[in-house]
Amino acid sequence: MEPTLAVIGLNFRTSPVAVRERFWISPARRMEALHQLVRSEGVEEVIVLATCNRTEFLVWARDVPTAANSVLRFLTQEFQVKLCEWSHFYRLMDDVALTHVFRVASSLDSMVLGEPEITGQVKEAWALAQEAGTTGRFLDAVMQKALTVSKRARTETAIGSSAVSIPYACVELSKNVLGELAGREVLLIGAGKMSERAAHYLMKAGAGQVKVMNRTPARGEELAQKMGATPVSYEDRFQHLKKADIVVSSTACPHVILSRQDGENIARERKHKPLVMIDVAVPRDIDPAVREVEGIHLFDMDDLEHVVQRNAVGRQSAAEAAERIVQAEVQGFRRKLMAERVVPTIVALRQRLDELCRQELDVLRQEFGPFTEDQDQALTALTTHITQRIASSLARELKELPERTEQDMLTAAVGRLFHLEKPSAAAAGPEN
Repeated sequence: MEPTLAVIGLNFRTSPVAVRERFWISPARRMEALHQLVRSEGVEEVIVLATCNRTEFLVWARDVPTAANSVLRFLTQEFQVKLCEWSHFYRLMDDVALTHVFRVASSLDSMVLGEPEITGQVKEAWALAQEAGTTGRFLDAVMQKALTVSKRARTETAIGSSAVSIPYACVELSKNVLGELAGREVLLIGAGKMSERAAHYLMKAGAGQVKVMNRTPARGEELAQKMGATPVSYEDRFQHLKKADIVVSSTACPHVILSRQDGENIARERKHKPLVMIDVAVPRDIDPAVREVEGIHLFDMDDLEHVVQRNAVGRQSAAEAAERIVQAEVQGFRRKLMAERVVPTIVALRQRLDELCRQELDVLRQEFGPFTEDQDQALTALTTHITQRIASSLARELKELPERTEQDMLTAAVGRLFHLEKPSAAAAGPEN
């Protein structure tokens, strides 16, 4: 089988946050996951892209069904995936997979159309795979091109302008519950980028005091100083939860940090005064059952998605322009890849033609020689010229065929006509 690109994964379009959090791979686990997957049957190169909105395996595989089964075995071992959950996953191949990767990098497949964060996340996933030694010439070429496409989309269209972000959605949901946010107290649990950006938008909307707590005090103090906020102790979180009006939680904890019982205790202490809790973590920090507690208004990534979607209409024309860029780049990259696939056949053909010419020259020398030095050089030059013409003509035909099936048929025909040994598989990807 010919090696090909495949993408196996799930995202916010195919699964709710309750499913996505099941298969989220923590940063600490990704290196080991890469090593395990690249040793699996059918997988030659692999990158793991895990964000709050997607978990995807970018695979370069000679046998996609076998590689997909290896990914399924990994998910089964790691997360005890159930058969019914497998329906949330997609398996993309060839041009469809390539288009998907380019669209993801260009933020065309994001919950927030045009969001800037995904480009950095793609870079980080690629860098980690390179560090792990699980990428090669092909996936490196794909990722480099994907980032080039992303840059084109952002510089040549307005896809990234006025993007309604998740932090902006936090403000909208808070206003829906509390009205104006002037003087409201905000508590950030976790010191990640999402918390920082959410706090920035809330402060612009008039929120008053902002407190930052983090399991690692130094990181919480660093963010608090940067924002002009107040660092507080994670151990005293319940005391601060009772006073806050808006809570934004975005830790990397693998389990909930606030249970329904905790929510009931907090609500009772507050006399059920309205409290907005926004859980932007995946896996979720706050037990979904907390939304049933009187006075607590809990929102998670699925709720934020609805706000974002309502405000995405204005960027559709920019998105359409960016989609055209992606499609053009896919076609260009595909042509380079198809041209490279036939390189081994062209090399083998040239060697075979050179061999045939040498044999015929030897016969000619035996029957009609000896020749003068000038005559021998002229005959050699003539045969070389004929070899170059035949090889160049066939190379052009093979490289310029628009469809892979046609290319495969002509490649096989050339191999049979000239009795070529089956060439080794083409190098993994196009030259940069």
